[in-house]
Amino acid sequence: MHPPKQALSINRPRLGLSAKLLFVTVLFVMLAEVLIYLPSIANFRRNWLHDRIAAAQVAALVLEGAPEDGLPEGSENRLLMGVGARAIAARVGGARRLLSLDSMPPPEVSRSVDLRSLGWIGAIEEALAVLVAPATMPIRVVGEAVGGADFVEIVIDEAPLRQAMLTFSGNLLLISLLMTGLTALAVYIALNALIVWPIRRLAANVTAFEAEPENPRRIIEPSLSADEIGEAERALARMQATLADELRTKKHLAELGLAVSKINHDLRNMLAAAQLMSDQLIETRDAKIRRFAPRLIATLGRAIAFCEATLAYGRAAEATPSLRDVPLRLLVAEQAEMLGLGEGKKPRFENRVPAELVLPCDPDQMARVLTNLMRNAIQALTRAGAEAGSEPVLTVTAGIENGSVALRVIDNGPGVPERARANLFQAFRGSVTPGGTGLGLAVAAELVRLHGGAIALEPSATGAVFSVTLPARRATGIDRTPSSVIASAAKQ
Repeated sequence: MHPPKQALSINRPRLGLSAKLLFVTVLFVMLAEVLIYLPSIANFRRNWLHDRIAAAQVAALVLEGAPEDGLPEGSENRLLMGVGARAIAARVGGARRLLSLDSMPPPEVSRSVDLRSLGWIGAIEEALAVLVAPATMPIRVVGEAVGGADFVEIVIDEAPLRQAMLTFSGNLLLISLLMTGLTALAVYIALNALIVWPIRRLAANVTAFEAEPENPRRIIEPSLSADEIGEAERALARMQATLADELRTKKHLAELGLAVSKINHDLRNMLAAAQLMSDQLIETRDAKIRRFAPRLIATLGRAIAFCEATLAYGRAAEATPSLRDVPLRLLVAEQAEMLGLGEGKKPRFENRVPAELVLPCDPDQMARVLTNLMRNAIQALTRAGAEAGSEPVLTVTAGIENGSVALRVIDNGPGVPERARANLFQAFRGSVTPGGTGLGLAVAAELVRLHGGAIALEPSATGAVFSVTLPARRATGIDRTPSSVIASAAKQ
């Protein structure tokens, strides 16, 4: 059984930001040293060879002034030993003059180096070749001459050159390591002071604030730094202050809501008892009491409904919808029957939802949405009647629009007052009926949002049109709903 990924990430050894910065600094400094080393070692080799050519130039001057029969015996060996060469040759006046330790011709060479035309790329390549693959035989070096000679060439062993290059490389390595250490230490200290320590302070503050978000002492005190970290500290301080205030406010409201819920619970029981006793007033013989009794009972009913709505809204958040394929026309018909709508009853009800239309939704939650919208329409039509003296009609339509299911609850009543439109779907602020709480529309909007849809009041010439747009299943069941069926249903 494998441990969860989160546990693995927690137990994994963590490389701190300081260590990462130190590692990156050392890496880049060493890379810079490598880039510096290549031209340095090439230049060292060039200078070393130039020194040998310079000594050979002196020998060339000696050869130039020597008599035709050559130098005195022993002078040639001493001259070659001073240069460190096996042979020295110079072209003087078109004739090639040669000094050699051996009486035989100059030995065969492994490679030739012409310092007169040696570029930087070639110098670097040849220097690396000396270190990686040294020559087993002498090498030939050609350079400029002074005086009357055309050029000077020498034949030398490469071993002394390679040894000198290794010594130079070792010294350069020691200096590079020292520079790398000092640079990395300086950068490490600077980055820790400028970045790492302020970030650690931010992280520690966020952790402490997470443990006690309502404690004002946990709010970070921004530094006076004008850089990005200073801006982050000031932004964090503002965010923490706002969040702490919001949490304190929400906690206060939660405690207040709990108290109100308890009061409403007891008040609802008392009002229910008062309503039961008030029902007996209708049977009294006193005409005045019988005239006011229905009003009293209706007022008590509204008070009880307000208490129940407040208790329902104060409960925990709505559950996540459990989606099922629901025939929308049948669901609308069930809610209409529960609300007392039917043939011969007012207002007249028209169900124009296509029978083939299937909606993926939570049937219980969608039933509550329909009940709230249809009840509001019934109350508006019952209270104020229809516009222009026409028959009160409540109509529910639905269809596929732009890949979504569009459901509309339409009435020909007085419409929604302008003062209620701004806060239409906010609890206790968006009531469209006198004495209402506005919780019905707020609950409906919350349930529609849980389904991933939207609810709105559409503009209309008469009455009110509430539209609910919900995601349609991408399967062929809904998409195959013929547009002719929807069009014919809308014309009924």
